[in-house]
Amino acid sequence: MKTILLIEDDKALRENTAELLELSGYTVITAPNGKIGIEVAKKKLPNVIICDIMMPVIDGYGVLENLSSDEKTKQIPFIFLSAKTEHKEIRKGMDLGADDYLTKPFEESDLMSAVESRLAKAELLSRMLDNTSNNHGVSDDELRTLNELKNFFDDNGEIVNFEESETIYEEGSRSSMIYLILKGLVKCYIMDADGKELITSLHRADDFLGFSSFLNNTPYQESATAIEPVALAGISKDSLKEILKKNNNISLELMELFTENISVFKAQLLQMAYSSVRKKTAQTLLQFAEIMNRNTEDPIKISRNDLASVAGIATESLIRTLSGFKKEGLIDIEGRNIHIKELKALRYVN
Repeated sequence: MKTILLIEDDKALRENTAELLELSGYTVITAPNGKIGIEVAKKKLPNVIICDIMMPVIDGYGVLENLSSDEKTKQIPFIFLSAKTEHKEIRKGMDLGADDYLTKPFEESDLMSAVESRLAKAELLSRMLDNTSNNHGVSDDELRTLNELKNFFDDNGEIVNFEESETIYEEGSRSSMIYLILKGLVKCYIMDADGKELITSLHRADDFLGFSSFLNNTPYQESATAIEPVALAGISKDSLKEILKKNNNISLELMELFTENISVFKAQLLQMAYSSVRKKTAQTLLQFAEIMNRNTEDPIKISRNDLASVAGIATESLIRTLSGFKKEGLIDIEGRNIHIKELKALRYVN
């Protein structure tokens, strides 16, 4: 059973988070401040450390710096947990060597995903170190699966961040990078002859971005914009081509992934072509909820233009349909926020 050290000065949050982790099968050790947390980490050597930033005695940055300088603890995956959401604070934590960053309040699924991914990454690195002497990274010669490729992006890629509504790249611009989305939601789109935005795909964390322009000298075939704050890990196209040349299994897995994506895209085109406005609107709401990893009680915060673009209908028609859904009790609307109230009924709208 894996052991997690939780360093958090807020007693209620510390106890609630510890309970969530224990219910998921982890052994949890807690510490109320950074000083005690450092002592416990060096004594117990947990598998993962989750640490708040703003704490008495020694803050989270101090904890990370101390443990990173100790041979026994420097390899332990470290996840910051804090209310600080400013880019410079997140960047500071990552520059110090943190593996991940969760902001309060956080979703249980986000917490578990961060823990599981860091444990998996630690296990992979451990195996690599066992098999290769004097090698402190993941070599592109050692990659065997798509998950290992994603870990390679995470470990070696250039990290770039984008705020909500910020453009990542534009259609027709020079293409040199392939990205893995580490956090956030991205929309890809093209502009038609009338200047109307047509969303071609939505991408979430753990998805690749930019493969439509993978060939030599091919500019980006679509534009990409952050729907919410996004973090990307980028690898040059030339570097990725060399990796794929050495690893046929990864190339095959990528082909399978792209085949699945094409099937989804075809289904979306059929929906846009033949479904009613009500069904298009309902299916688009469900699609956004799924991609954004929202529970039915959580709001979907998305622009009406983006919803209409994915559904393939006029914004005015979408707004009228949403109003109808609200009157029927299927959804609730508060400004930009949409709450799905009757999930099953929405799935069967005609």
